Amino acid sequence: MDTHFAQRRRRDLVMAICFAVIAALVPLFVKDVYVQNIMILTLMYAALSQSWNILSGYCGQISLGHALYFGLGAYTTALLFTKFGVLPWFGMLAGGAISAAIAMALGYPCFRLRGHYFVIATIVIAEIALLLIQNWDWAGAALGIDIPVRGDSWLKFQFTRSKLPYFYFALALACVAWLVTWWLEDSKWGYWWRAVKDNPDAAESLGVVVFNSKMGAAAVSAFLVAVGGSFYAQFVSYIDPESVMGFQFSLLMALPAVLGGIGTLWGPVLGAVILIPLTELTRSFVGGSGRGVDLIVYGALIVAISLALPRGLVSVFSLRKGAAR
Repeated sequence: MDTHFAQRRRRDLVMAICFAVIAALVPLFVKDVYVQNIMILTLMYAALSQSWNILSGYCGQISLGHALYFGLGAYTTALLFTKFGVLPWFGMLAGGAISAAIAMALGYPCFRLRGHYFVIATIVIAEIALLLIQNWDWAGAALGIDIPVRGDSWLKFQFTRSKLPYFYFALALACVAWLVTWWLEDSKWGYWWRAVKDNPDAAESLGVVVFNSKMGAAAVSAFLVAVGGSFYAQFVSYIDPESVMGFQFSLLMALPAVLGGIGTLWGPVLGAVILIPLTELTRSFVGGSGRGVDLIVYGALIVAISLALPRGLVSVFSLRKGAAR
């Protein structure tokens, strides 16, 4: 059994390397800026959903307030750069550290809640943070922050002539999020999180420190999501509260994992590869009528997939393996 598990992990790593290499070569053949933009967003949401999956998928603490950490990362980087001239790279680290600290601070009271009470608490806290930012004049309030563009530079992480640098950073971020999840999956923390998800009381009786396990998952998840928010701020060069802390971001982090397979290694990636291009294409080609046709198509497909495959799209591959045996 252990040998089979080790072989599966090695196979997953080899597959990830192959997919990363193929993805890195795609921009050499795809020159359309619109398509490149969709690829960047797909990779970004794959990383965000993978990060969300650490807390909600593996540890079982369903959060619909992760837009808070995404916004904190975006605002930390933007404010440090515009107010003090701090390079975005340091802003990313600062945003990640601040988000991890806040996630643990909020976890102290919230992790004593269970089930739908915890979910509601995450939504309420994220909405409170959104209102606070909207009324914080130093941070631009509702008007937001316009990040000045000072020429193409990796040092300042700004590019106007090409989207390819953003693509490769998004790819690197998605790879890092996947590798962190892959490593944690077989670590002591990974086993603890799955035990907490299945039965917290039984896990505690076996010596698992349930509260500390949840706090660790929240810190890692928040840090990676905040780095994604920092990247997004540099990518769009303008942020406001609704554009980085709106409830839709929390949903778009959760949906790829849910559709692909929550609590699985490949679920968030597979879900993002299908969901994000679908979102962008329906908005572009059938969303201009003003009648919400894009939302109808998009919603219907999500419902259909959810009903047909309750365990997510990755279950298709497990079913095929079972049939082959």
